[in-house]
Amino acid sequence: GAASLPPVLASAYVDPSDSQSDFYLGLRGALRNAGTALASAGSDSVATIRILADGASERVLTVSAGNIPTAYTLSYTVRISVSASGRELIAPEDHTMAREYSFDRTALLSKEREREALTAALADELVTHVMRRLASLSGAP
Repeated sequence: GAASLPPVLASAYVDPSDSQSDFYLGLRGALRNAGTALASAGSDSVATIRILADGASERVLTVSAGNIPTAYTLSYTVRISVSASGRELIAPEDHTMAREYSFDRTALLSKEREREALTAALADELVTHVMRRLASLSGAP
């Protein structure tokens, strides 16, 4: 279901670091579903959600005897801050999700699709996590 957001987020501008990222697009959709009116840049009467960093990274987890990677850890990290009416409601904070996946160089194409699907799933999980964080601002003016 949609998160119940505080009145301060009734209207918001999302300032992206990458306007094509899975996280940014997912967050905009989640905000709309929660009843937030999305505003354009420069509106003074709205909350501003800044996405300061947004990206995925990959790290080798295990290698075979032939020194070929066999498993990776995929991490997706976003850094956000929220302000409204000249006040900082959420100082810049990082949110990270990570998953492991196996790698087989003989199935390179399918593993690349798996990585893309996993990246999108991590972005969706981060959207849910950030929406819960935004909902926790219930005491904000």
